[in-house]
Amino acid sequence: MAQSRLSEIIAVHEKDLIKEWVVRQNEFLAQRRDRISDSQQRANSQDFLRALTEALSLNAGLDVESNKWSSMRTLLADLARERAAQGFSPTETSTFIFSFKQPLFARLTTEYANSPEAVAEEIWRATELLDRLGLYTFEIFQKSREEIITRQQQEMLELSTPVVELWKGILALPLIGTLDSARTQIVMQNLLEAIVSNGADLAIVDITGVPTVDTLVAQHLLKTVAAARLMGAECIISGIRPQIAQTIIHLGVDLSSVVTKATLADAFQLGLRRKNLGVSRS
Repeated sequence: MAQSRLSEIIAVHEKDLIKEWVVRQNEFLAQRRDRISDSQQRANSQDFLRALTEALSLNAGLDVESNKWSSMRTLLADLARERAAQGFSPTETSTFIFSFKQPLFARLTTEYANSPEAVAEEIWRATELLDRLGLYTFEIFQKSREEIITRQQQEMLELSTPVVELWKGILALPLIGTLDSARTQIVMQNLLEAIVSNGADLAIVDITGVPTVDTLVAQHLLKTVAAARLMGAECIISGIRPQIAQTIIHLGVDLSSVVTKATLADAFQLGLRRKNLGVSRS
């Protein structure tokens, strides 16, 4: 197999390659043109070509995980994370690499016009290399998007478990949605931090917004109550609807150690009485 001139050809035709490449990228991203500018595409393309020619000049080969490709991997990782944050799809992101094939192959065909075998070899080398770089970008994008989704889920969980101070020393924790192990951990953490920061000795856990209560949910509620007690605060569970009460009895869940009320108002009224407080009309 003849010595590759890929690095040399890219360096000589860099400006024209970038110009044609940006056009190809715009064709693929026709519906997303508002998310990335031509100047940004040109900058990304220029950085890619320089990292590519650097690796090729080092005879880096096809193993994109080797040290000689470290600059390229860093570049592609940054690009994948940036485009994931901008809302691009994995296909649209990896197309940044794959769309370079057409302008590059056109230049290779011209350079090796008198040698069909040489152009076939060079195009095959370029195809293997660009495919591997494209797949690497795809994988990094997927990981980046999973990180974004995980972070957003964490933020949503934190936002969906607010602790409200109803009165001095009385907190309320209204729960909405399913209570699973991950959310229980956040619920307990938020409640315990609020107990400490507010100096509270009574917490009302309201489950009016919890659609169903099964054995697992009941266990999570008991864990939350136990954790609050360890911090010196008693808990009242409110929002026990008739169907939930029947379900708890049917499941044989023992909530005898926990004070329960039908509504948050009832629980708040009980909390005021325990503090020798009351509400009257003016």
